[in-house]
Amino acid sequence: MISHRETRSVPYPAELMYAVVSDVEKYPEFLPWVVALRILSRHPGGMMAEMAVGYGGLRERYTSDIKLDPAIRRIDVAQISGPFKTLENHWQFTPMAGGQGCEVTFSILFEFKSRLLHSVAGAKFEKVMLKMADAFEARAKAIQDSA
Repeated sequence: MISHRETRSVPYPAELMYAVVSDVEKYPEFLPWVVALRILSRHPGGMMAEMAVGYGGLRERYTSDIKLDPAIRRIDVAQISGPFKTLENHWQFTPMAGGQGCEVTFSILFEFKSRLLHSVAGAKFEKVMLKMADAFEARAKAIQDSA
């Protein structure tokens, strides 16, 4: 199983970062490797969504339950079906003192059902995480600059 947790300070408000991450329907527009996303259903406190990701010649689809709590700016995601034995990720957005940006805490725990996919993903994991974190920040900057 691969797990990762990090806290990153960003110069954007917690509400903006929460809005960027919770707007999953826009992921194909700015997140690398996300080739499609559709909302399957909405429920109080969240939604079910199917995401298609691609990397090189690999393409996979999976369905996740996404729990949204805007009051505390927290997002929790768990795979319902797909190529993972386990996939969970958690986001928390905390305003920094003085209102200058926020801290983004992200954690992920995953294991593919396929050993081959798991070893490929493990080898590229840090590169993928960095590119995705940068993409979320770039999206927040674009939204803030256009406001």
